[in-house]
Parts: sequence; structure tokens; C-alpha cells
Amino acid sequence: MIGIFDSGYGGLTVLRHVRSRLPERSTCYLGDSGRTPYGGRDVHTILDFAEQAVERLFDEGCRVVVVACHTVSCVGLRHLQQRYCGPHSARRVLGVAIPGAEIATRVSRGRIGLLATEATVSSGTYDVEVAKLGDHQVVGRAAPVLPPIVEEGWEDTALAREALRTYLADLPDIDTLLLGCTHFPLLKPALDDVVPAGVTVVDPAPFVAERLEDWLTRHPEFDTLDAAPVHRVLCTGDPVRFARHGARFLGHPLPEVETIGEINGRLAPRNPSDRPVGQVVRSD
Repeated sequence: MIGIFDSGYGGLTVLRHVRSRLPERSTCYLGDSGRTPYGGRDVHTILDFAEQAVERLFDEGCRVVVVACHTVSCVGLRHLQQRYCGPHSARRVLGVAIPGAEIATRVSRGRIGLLATEATVSSGTYDVEVAKLGDHQVVGRAAPVLPPIVEEGWEDTALAREALRTYLADLPDIDTLLLGCTHFPLLKPALDDVVPAGVTVVDPAPFVAERLEDWLTRHPEFDTLDAAPVHRVLCTGDPVRFARHGARFLGHPLPEVETIGEINGRLAPRNPSDRPVGQVVRSD
């Protein structure tokens, strides 16, 4: 089973391409929608949340976990790999930053604009990975307003277009725009209207799925073909809302969304009906 983890809905755009390219593999998606967004949080909180999510997916039977969240891939992927993926480990954690850098440099003529969260931009990870691949320059712009716009379903509105125009004004003379957040592919109609002519917009998600297929081919010991693949979705927030909005990201209805929550520092199954309402007094 392949696990895919994101801070919320956005990683479903990666799941869409993974399921299309690898239809005979079971998947388990974890969206930490109850604690999103990650982009403005401190590094140690991001690492704590990422550890909990990866451990939950391992507990669900995933041997390979794809960190579809660009923030976690840029800030904490190496930490997760060192913690869980020793040379003799039967588990692996992969990210989206390296595939993103690879596809951006493949199409760019030399100047790449990066639209992402504050944590992704400030990490400098894309600068480092792009520099390994050739003589390209990365110009980053944090865009914290865009993920909430997409999550509300406002990606094809005047509000989205105006926000994009404002952010893109700080990315002059680019020839490629790398979407460094998995929410941003849903902004394509707005991007088509506001991105300057001659600028290629790159969504890394299809290439992430392509690179995952290649990785599984080279590491068959981690690959499992299923005659009847199973697809599960877990979230830490409201499962009804997650199913409703998640369908926009995945491109079709989600399976029944299972609820998980933090209990004693770990993510565990929760019954949505147990969620308290109103004032809560907790015993010591």
C-alpha cells in the first residue's frame, strides 16, 4: 500500500496522478485538515505533525509514504528519512521537492519563479535542488492567501485572480512558474488569465507520480500489485467537509473518509460523534 500525506486537501492532486499511473496499487491518503495550514508554523511543530502522520500511515500498512506537502518535503523530509528509513528498514519516505526541481529545470530557460508557502520559500530547498541540476535561478514568493482561497472553493474568482496578480508582480522576468504547493493546480483557470505570455506553469504532481513509478520499478521489494486495490482516506478534520471539498482536488468522489485525531502524541482513529461541542473542561 502506498501512503500519501499532506497538511490538508492539496495532496489529493498528487493522489489523482498516482492512482492514474499506478492503478493496481492500493493507497491510503492522510490529510491533516484539522491542523492545516503548515506553512506559517515553526519548524519543530511541522516535524512533530509530520512524524505523527508518517507513523499513522506506517501503522495502516504503508511501506512507502509520499510526502505530498511541499512544506514538509522542504523542511522535514531528510529528518523523516533519517528517523524511519535506515539501510535495513522495510519502509521508505519520499518527497515532492526533488521531482519538482527536476521538472522545472527541464522546461525552464534559466529563471524559475516559485509560488509556495512561507516555510517552503524560506527553507531554500528548491534553490539547493535546482542548483544541483544546472545554471538556473530560483525567485521565490510566499503566497499564504492562496491555499485558503482554494480550500473555500474560490479558485476561479476575481479574488483569486487579484491575489495571483499581486504575487506574480514580485516575480518579474521569469520564464517558468513552479507551483510549490499542492493546492495551486486548482488555480489553473485563474493562472491562465494572469500569467504573462511565454511563462510555462509547472504542476509537479504528474511528474511526482512518474518518478514514483520509476522508483518502484527500481525497488521492487517495496512494490505490491493488488488484484483488487483498496483506496482509503483519513483526515484529522471534519470528514463531511473533507469529502465535499476533497472531490474537487481528486477529480471524483472520495471513498468514505475516516476520522483520526491526536491522542497522547499520536494520530489514532476517532469517532466523529465523540467530538465535543461548546465549552470543554478536561480533567488532569
